Amino acid sequence: MTPEILLPLPLILPFVTAVFAFLFRRGSEGKWISVLGSAMSLVAAGLLLSHVLANGPVAAQMGDWPAPFGITLVADTLSAIMVVITAITALAVSIYAVSDVTHDMEELGYHALFQVLIAGVTGAFLTGDLFNLYVWFEVMLISSFGLLIMGGKRVQLDAGIKYVTLNLISTILFLSGIGLLYGTTGTLNLADLHFAVQEADTGLITVIATMFLVGFGVKAAVFPLFFWLPASYHTPSFAVSAVFAGLLTKVGVYALMRMFTLVFTQDVAFTHTLMLWVAVATMVTGVLGAAAQTDFRRILSFHIVSQIGYMVLGLALMTPLAVMGAVFYLVHHIIVKANLFLVSGVANRIAGGTELDRIGGLYKGAPLLAFLFLIPAFSLAGFPPLSGFWAKYVLVKASLDLELWFVAFAALAVGLMTIYSMTKIWGRAFWTPHPSGVTPTLRDLAAGERAALLLPIAGLAAMTVFIGLYPEPFVEVATRAAGELLDPSAYITAVLGERP
Repeated sequence: MTPEILLPLPLILPFVTAVFAFLFRRGSEGKWISVLGSAMSLVAAGLLLSHVLANGPVAAQMGDWPAPFGITLVADTLSAIMVVITAITALAVSIYAVSDVTHDMEELGYHALFQVLIAGVTGAFLTGDLFNLYVWFEVMLISSFGLLIMGGKRVQLDAGIKYVTLNLISTILFLSGIGLLYGTTGTLNLADLHFAVQEADTGLITVIATMFLVGFGVKAAVFPLFFWLPASYHTPSFAVSAVFAGLLTKVGVYALMRMFTLVFTQDVAFTHTLMLWVAVATMVTGVLGAAAQTDFRRILSFHIVSQIGYMVLGLALMTPLAVMGAVFYLVHHIIVKANLFLVSGVANRIAGGTELDRIGGLYKGAPLLAFLFLIPAFSLAGFPPLSGFWAKYVLVKASLDLELWFVAFAALAVGLMTIYSMTKIWGRAFWTPHPSGVTPTLRDLAAGERAALLLPIAGLAAMTVFIGLYPEPFVEVATRAAGELLDPSAYITAVLGERP
């Protein structure tokens, strides 16, 4: 297939799936259409990654308008990786939703909104210009807000107001930065901006870069801009929580990586030092917030914040090893965090809630679920040989190579605190008997429900183990992605062609 087909295909399929899922939302067909569409999107994403690994970055100009004037879709190794991991998460969650999402939510258009959200995330990873990145952010915001408040509970509406308000502030900053950048450079094409900002006033570009840092920082949920996340992610259905936890904040991290390696590289001493301290503060405040919580999903929500700090740390250090670690951490965290939220949903179904003081007995009654929880929990904490160990090891080593002892110490200490939080969930939800004296068991679920809930969890857990046991190919791909970020010449050539 040519890039003109491969690049838009992962975008077209979710939108087509959304249309058919909406048309058949009143019957049982809608959820299976969503599953089938997600599987097809995964195939398309796999073909795109294979093409990029074989041929390098590829670009396509929509409508045959040449760059930098038209709409550009472009995929380098990082973009292709993110499209694949998005498709994997979408397939896992769509299968899980077969049992988790109620018929009322299906009639309201859950599966259509879910597919539109996946299209928005994919579009953000593939777009080659800033204005269309803004468009895809808006697609994500609208669809995610609809999913967040679906059900109309008071707690959901309260969370939705906080979620939308802070994200709209982020959008205003982002759009203002786009306007200033266009007024300064006359272009919004990312590859073209790489050259245009070098001819502009460095002080003004640094101010604009700071606006982007704050705007994307809200979406990535970094310190001190993260409060919307733990206030909202525990309120929707568990399938929605899982896809939010796995993907939404990572789009903000991806945008930071793209902009601060391709465009804003004139004042690294300021921008990346600022990011370094933001990363450390994000790690620490997130893990302390998790330690103070007693609800399964609230603990996991604060840990999203904490783990975002590790990814931003890799970008802030700006060495090949550190950026490779950030890319590896992105992939690892999407799989692990989505899986933990899926596990919390099964615990809620059979134990009757997510508040740790009100549930228990899951190890005795559901040992398979306990085992499937331990894999992503240990990976999140950084236990060898799981994927989280390698991700943390690389970032700590990168910090030590730069003699940033305090940063390395903070990363290790946050890992220890993560163990504490995961141990708290294990001790109360799995090990301690249920307060009612009843032993929750998976046999309380129908066979079809068990399969829909456990298959995605088992599949994501297997991926975590496989990445941990055989990290070499994943490290190689992450190293290649980091190399393309730090030396974007291949990306630029794919978009603009050879420059004279």
